[in-house]
Amino acid sequence: MIQWKEETIIETNIENVWSLFLDKNIKKIMPKVEEHTLIEKTEEEVGAKHQQKYREGKRIETYIVETLAYENLEDKKHKKISFVLGKAFEITLSFKLLKISDTQTKFIYEGRNRGVNFVGRAMLKLGSEKSNNKVVKEFMQKVKEEAMKISKSVI
Repeated sequence: MIQWKEETIIETNIENVWSLFLDKNIKKIMPKVEEHTLIEKTEEEVGAKHQQKYREGKRIETYIVETLAYENLEDKKHKKISFVLGKAFEITLSFKLLKISDTQTKFIYEGRNRGVNFVGRAMLKLGSEKSNNKVVKEFMQKVKEEAMKISKSVI
Protein backbone atom coordinates (compact mmCIF):
# COMPACT_ATOMS: atom_id res chain seq x y z
CA MET A 1 0.00 0.00 0.00
CA ILE A 2 1.13 3.52 -0.80
CA GLN A 3 -0.01 6.45 1.35
CA TRP A 4 0.67 10.17 1.20
CA LYS A 5 -0.27 13.45 2.84
CA GLU A 6 0.97 16.74 1.43
CA GLU A 7 -0.05 20.31 2.05
CA THR A 8 0.58 23.68 0.50
CA ILE A 9 -0.63 27.26 0.74
CA ILE A 10 -2.42 28.68 -2.29
CA GLU A 11 -2.51 32.47 -2.57
CA THR A 12 -6.20 32.82 -3.36
CA ASN A 13 -9.67 32.62 -1.82
CA ILE A 14 -10.94 29.22 -0.61
CA GLU A 15 -13.95 29.43 -2.98
CA ASN A 16 -11.67 29.79 -6.02
CA VAL A 17 -9.80 26.61 -5.09
CA TRP A 18 -12.97 24.70 -4.17
CA SER A 19 -14.55 25.48 -7.54
CA LEU A 20 -11.89 23.28 -9.18
CA PHE A 21 -13.33 20.23 -7.41
CA LEU A 22 -16.82 20.75 -8.86
CA ASP A 23 -17.91 18.28 -11.53
CA LYS A 24 -17.90 20.91 -14.29
CA ASN A 25 -14.23 21.83 -13.60
CA ILE A 26 -12.69 18.45 -12.72
CA LYS A 27 -10.89 18.13 -16.08
CA LYS A 28 -8.93 21.31 -15.32
CA ILE A 29 -7.10 19.59 -12.47
CA MET A 30 -7.36 16.02 -13.80
CA PRO A 31 -6.70 16.38 -17.55
CA LYS A 32 -6.54 12.60 -18.13
CA VAL A 33 -10.19 12.30 -17.05
CA GLU A 34 -12.11 12.07 -20.32
CA GLU A 35 -15.58 11.77 -18.84
CA HIS A 36 -17.07 12.44 -15.40
CA THR A 37 -20.79 11.66 -15.24
CA LEU A 38 -23.01 11.79 -12.16
CA ILE A 39 -25.03 8.56 -11.91
CA GLU A 40 -26.38 8.64 -8.33
CA LYS A 41 -27.45 11.43 -5.91
CA THR A 42 -25.98 14.96 -6.33
CA GLU A 43 -22.33 16.01 -6.41
CA GLU A 44 -22.67 17.65 -2.97
CA GLU A 45 -23.76 14.45 -1.18
CA VAL A 46 -21.99 11.63 0.59
CA GLY A 47 -22.80 8.50 -1.40
CA ALA A 48 -22.81 10.30 -4.74
CA LYS A 49 -21.50 8.13 -7.56
CA HIS A 50 -19.87 9.17 -10.80
CA GLN A 51 -18.80 7.11 -13.75
CA GLN A 52 -15.37 8.25 -14.76
CA LYS A 53 -13.34 7.48 -17.86
CA TYR A 54 -9.60 7.99 -17.56
CA ARG A 55 -7.06 7.86 -20.38
CA GLU A 56 -3.70 6.21 -19.78
CA GLY A 57 -1.84 6.29 -23.09
CA LYS A 58 -4.12 4.67 -25.67
CA ARG A 59 -6.13 2.78 -23.05
CA ILE A 60 -9.29 4.14 -21.42
CA GLU A 61 -10.27 2.84 -17.97
CA THR A 62 -13.88 3.15 -16.80
CA TYR A 63 -14.75 2.95 -13.11
CA ILE A 64 -17.20 4.25 -10.50
CA VAL A 65 -16.09 7.00 -8.10
CA GLU A 66 -17.97 7.18 -4.79
CA THR A 67 -18.02 10.26 -2.56
CA LEU A 68 -17.21 9.13 1.01
CA ALA A 69 -17.17 12.58 2.65
CA TYR A 70 -18.40 16.01 1.61
CA GLU A 71 -18.21 19.21 3.62
CA ASN A 72 -18.72 22.71 2.26
CA LEU A 73 -18.39 25.26 5.07
CA GLU A 74 -17.26 28.87 4.82
CA ASP A 75 -13.80 28.20 6.27
CA LYS A 76 -13.38 24.47 5.55
CA LYS A 77 -14.06 22.34 2.48
CA HIS A 78 -13.52 18.60 2.27
CA LYS A 79 -14.19 15.93 -0.33
CA LYS A 80 -13.12 12.31 -0.02
CA ILE A 81 -13.58 9.84 -2.86
CA SER A 82 -12.81 6.20 -3.53
CA PHE A 83 -12.67 3.97 -6.61
CA VAL A 84 -11.22 0.70 -7.86
CA LEU A 85 -8.94 1.07 -10.87
CA GLY A 86 -8.33 -1.80 -13.27
CA LYS A 87 -9.75 -4.33 -10.79
CA ALA A 88 -6.33 -4.14 -9.11
CA PHE A 89 -6.12 -0.92 -7.06
CA GLU A 90 -8.44 0.64 -4.51
CA ILE A 91 -7.67 4.35 -4.48
CA THR A 92 -8.93 6.74 -1.82
CA LEU A 93 -8.29 10.47 -2.21
CA SER A 94 -9.04 13.32 0.18
CA PHE A 95 -9.02 17.01 -0.75
CA LYS A 96 -9.24 19.39 2.21
CA LEU A 97 -9.20 23.18 2.04
CA LEU A 98 -8.83 25.43 5.07
CA LYS A 99 -9.37 29.18 4.91
CA ILE A 100 -6.35 31.02 6.30
CA SER A 101 -7.52 34.46 5.13
CA ASP A 102 -9.52 35.96 2.25
CA THR A 103 -6.46 35.56 0.05
CA GLN A 104 -4.85 32.36 1.38
CA THR A 105 -6.03 28.76 1.45
CA LYS A 106 -4.30 25.71 2.88
CA PHE A 107 -4.70 22.71 0.54
CA ILE A 108 -4.21 19.26 2.10
CA TYR A 109 -4.10 16.30 -0.27
CA GLU A 110 -4.14 12.82 1.24
CA GLY A 111 -4.45 9.48 -0.41
CA ARG A 112 -3.97 5.78 -0.35
CA ASN A 113 -3.44 3.27 -3.15
CA ARG A 114 -3.98 -0.32 -2.05
CA GLY A 115 -3.62 -3.47 -4.14
CA VAL A 116 -6.90 -5.43 -4.01
CA ASN A 117 -5.44 -8.62 -5.46
CA PHE A 118 -2.09 -10.29 -6.02
CA VAL A 119 -1.41 -8.39 -9.26
CA GLY A 120 -2.25 -5.03 -7.68
CA ARG A 121 -0.11 -5.67 -4.60
CA ALA A 122 2.81 -6.87 -6.74
CA MET A 123 2.60 -3.82 -9.01
CA LEU A 124 2.61 -1.47 -6.02
CA LYS A 125 5.70 -3.20 -4.60
CA LEU A 126 7.46 -2.85 -7.95
CA GLY A 127 6.51 0.81 -8.34
CA SER A 128 8.68 3.46 -6.78
CA GLU A 129 7.72 5.80 -3.99
CA LYS A 130 9.66 8.51 -5.80
CA SER A 131 7.41 8.12 -8.85
CA ASN A 132 4.26 8.31 -6.69
CA ASN A 133 5.56 11.41 -4.89
CA LYS A 134 6.18 13.04 -8.27
CA VAL A 135 2.54 12.41 -9.31
CA VAL A 136 1.27 13.84 -6.00
CA LYS A 137 3.45 16.98 -6.33
CA GLU A 138 2.38 17.47 -9.97
CA PHE A 139 -1.29 17.26 -8.99
CA MET A 140 -0.84 19.79 -6.21
CA GLN A 141 0.99 22.13 -8.58
CA LYS A 142 -1.82 21.77 -11.15
CA VAL A 143 -4.44 22.72 -8.51
CA LYS A 144 -2.32 25.71 -7.49
CA GLU A 145 -1.87 26.90 -11.11
CA GLU A 146 -5.56 26.52 -11.99
CA ALA A 147 -6.67 28.29 -8.78
CA MET A 148 -4.38 31.21 -9.60
CA LYS A 149 -5.88 31.42 -13.11
CA ILE A 150 -9.35 31.71 -11.56
CA SER A 151 -8.06 34.29 -9.10
CA LYS A 152 -6.68 36.44 -11.93
CA SER A 153 -9.88 36.19 -13.99
CA VAL A 154 -11.98 37.31 -10.99
CA ILE A 155 -9.92 40.45 -10.35
